[in-house]
Amino acid sequence: MLEAKGIHKAYINGKKHLAILKGIDLSIPRGKFVAVVGPSGAGKSTLLHILGGLDSPTEGKVILEAENLYKLSDSQLAEIRNQKLGFVFQFYHLLPEFTVLENVFIPALINRGSRHRNIGGQAGLGARGSAKAAGDLLKQVGLSERASHFPNQLSGGEKQRVAIARALINRPQLLFCDEPTGNLDSKTGNDIIGLIDQIHQENCMTVVMVTHNLELAKIADQVYHLKDGILVN
Repeated sequence: MLEAKGIHKAYINGKKHLAILKGIDLSIPRGKFVAVVGPSGAGKSTLLHILGGLDSPTEGKVILEAENLYKLSDSQLAEIRNQKLGFVFQFYHLLPEFTVLENVFIPALINRGSRHRNIGGQAGLGARGSAKAAGDLLKQVGLSERASHFPNQLSGGEKQRVAIARALINRPQLLFCDEPTGNLDSKTGNDIIGLIDQIHQENCMTVVMVTHNLELAKIADQVYHLKDGILVN
């Protein structure tokens, strides 16, 4: 489903050339749960962002269902991110001025306004349909009673559950998780990983997760280690 070929990423600061990724090759089959582990600063998030179309590689290509992401225009890439991919981040990125329900269905409203709604295999849901779908997802993640609350009224674990529901609102084919338990205590983190795995199994969803926690990564079908800019199986 997703393939990375010869991915390099380097940053230049003055005369300094900092190589983060040094030739990553990775093939992710549909329906698999893949984890990438490594210490902080190893480039895990950089790799995930490149795989998800959030950051471009210095060299190499990322192919999603036979389409090279970095040959697309910015608007085409944005539509693919909205309609085919879901993202769960360490810091949640919830919008504080919106309720939990509104945070979840905002991506569906963006999808509704897309000029190319067929990319994700579905048309926009409409405002009423988006709200209902968001409510159903909040029920799935155990937060129905929090729908009218605001992010500052939630615990860290609840915020991450909202972020997971938001990532699923457009029924993505692939879910990216960037250190999804990094801001949580161990028990809450285990609960979140269990929820992600449940979603993966129930929906046969492809999941790519990066984490520094090897124990949490063991739940994945395939675990890779990122070391010195290279992936090791």
